[in-house]
Amino acid sequence: MFLVDESKSFVIETEVKYPIEKVFPQFNNLQNFTQWNDFFVTKKGYKFSYYTPYEGQGSSMNFQNMKSNSDFGDLFIRYENHLSSLKYQLYEANGPSPYKIDLKFVPHNNTTKIIWYVTTPRTSFLGRAYNLVSEDYVVNTIDKSMVNLSQLLSGKVDKEILLSNIKYDTLMVEQQKGFLLLGVNVSSVNKKGELIKNIELNHGKVYNFVTKDLDKKEDEFGSPILITDPNGYKNKEVSYYYGLPLSKRVGVSDNNFSFRTVSPSESYIVYYQGKYDGRTKAIKLLLDKAKKDSMRNGELQEMFIEAPNSRADVKIKLSLPVFK
Repeated sequence: MFLVDESKSFVIETEVKYPIEKVFPQFNNLQNFTQWNDFFVTKKGYKFSYYTPYEGQGSSMNFQNMKSNSDFGDLFIRYENHLSSLKYQLYEANGPSPYKIDLKFVPHNNTTKIIWYVTTPRTSFLGRAYNLVSEDYVVNTIDKSMVNLSQLLSGKVDKEILLSNIKYDTLMVEQQKGFLLLGVNVSSVNKKGELIKNIELNHGKVYNFVTKDLDKKEDEFGSPILITDPNGYKNKEVSYYYGLPLSKRVGVSDNNFSFRTVSPSESYIVYYQGKYDGRTKAIKLLLDKAKKDSMRNGELQEMFIEAPNSRADVKIKLSLPVFK
């Protein structure tokens, strides 16, 4: 009698007041998913590891309590119908079976309805009391998650409005403030397409360290910045520093990460949108301007307005500090 397994299934309907094109990427990319889903947001002191592919069917992640070897789990995306449906499996610790979470997305104008079909793990007879309260727990977690998601998307939409006013490929002069970065020093081959893949990889490392290990929220750090030799794009190998701006120094125990202070400066800037390899024309525009004005220059700063993605065009602000 005590070995008979039983699970519980239920359906939850939620709504997000943003279009499906904005909502769906927050679900099919697990790095996005863990930034607002309350089940993961509340896990303090956990390490999160993400595995390729980073989005869509076949992607997966692991979460581990750094203080307990018995507190861990895995999340998988088993199926994706783009902009329509997803199927997750969530395993906790050594449980014999997973949570099954199927999602259906129903767009209507600028609103997206999300229908959650949740099946709890099978449990023994003695464990069935857990299933009696699991629905309340899941409903509460989803409700909090929807609030977090709406707040996150609100900030992203505001940012998009700001981005719509950017003039690309136009050289400007700007007085830049100083800032503090936390990131990594990297060397990469400079073959076509390889450098941006390397940058994307290191973005994930820095972003995960800042958000998970340091427990920083997205409004506590700025857009990622890459610092390198402006003439380095000609070389077969490129050295660069990649980091996220923080407001102040914090304790960092991992020697793979370091702080870097960037001083205020007058800078020549240009916004670029397109293939990452194609930014060289914009860099040359900045260097030629500095030479024409008889100005010396510092290291090139590349601010990624959107997170680096090797499968898509980049949007970056190129800044070249100049001085007499």
